[in-house]
Amino acid sequence: MQFSVYQVSRKGGREKNEDRMGYCYTRDAGLFALADGMGGHPEGEVASQLALQTMSAMFQREAKPKLADPLRFLQEAIIAGHHQLLRYATERALMDTPRTTIVACVLQGKQAYWAHCGDSRLYLVRGDKLVARTRDHSYSELQETLSHVVPMGDRVNRNVLFTCLGSPGKPVVDTAGPLVVHPGDRVMLCSDGLWGSLPDNQITDILAQHQIGDAVPELVERALRVAGEKSDNVTVLAVEWESAEDMDSKGAISTLSLGDEVFASTIQASLGADANADDLDEAEIERSIREINEAIQRSSARKR
Repeated sequence: MQFSVYQVSRKGGREKNEDRMGYCYTRDAGLFALADGMGGHPEGEVASQLALQTMSAMFQREAKPKLADPLRFLQEAIIAGHHQLLRYATERALMDTPRTTIVACVLQGKQAYWAHCGDSRLYLVRGDKLVARTRDHSYSELQETLSHVVPMGDRVNRNVLFTCLGSPGKPVVDTAGPLVVHPGDRVMLCSDGLWGSLPDNQITDILAQHQIGDAVPELVERALRVAGEKSDNVTVLAVEWESAEDMDSKGAISTLSLGDEVFASTIQASLGADANADDLDEAEIERSIREINEAIQRSSARKR
């Protein structure tokens, strides 16, 4: 399995960054995930981080070195994150539960599987075409879908969601796949801070016309400029699948030489007392990748 990955998160005009992102991989499977903690509820950054940590831990447990059923895994891992948020709120006697959206993709066996809850999105671009995009769990998207069948009234606020992790009711989780991925395909996960400022056609064009190491920061900076001082957090994680011309880039990863038990992750094990995720840029991701590669080399040396 070979892929290139690039990710950036910016605080924008908010007091803090409640978005989280990251990826894990074994020799035969990769998990890429992004969560957007919801404002108006307590500890959004904890909600997004806890959701990703739960998914990462389950991936490490089940990907040996591949997942038996990727769609089942995604469904169960997202629901497990939801239960972790309810437990977190109960243990701390919070008046309200931390809440988050989430979107995640598994790449395994040259196929893509994905799932989401809320309005964090996945885009899959092949060449210059948008092949797939998740549909938000928002009343505005629901209204747009139903308007072709039943006339609807005024548009509702796009920020109003009808499901998320940490809500009182069981979350709605949509899954898709498997979809065969081709060399050069690009999968992008993003928070609503991006797509709320840039239309799908512009997102697709930028992602298609540039290397992902250039496309991701360009998308983030454009979204921040369009939104201005009131910008939401903007977070983007993009993966290019098996593009030979990019395998020499600094974001390139090959898992072909990994052992069955090797697991790597850029998702923090915990927030930590001194953690500051207001601006997660490529320097931090490069450090994580370097640490992962060093651990892999040590593992390989022990086996020899």
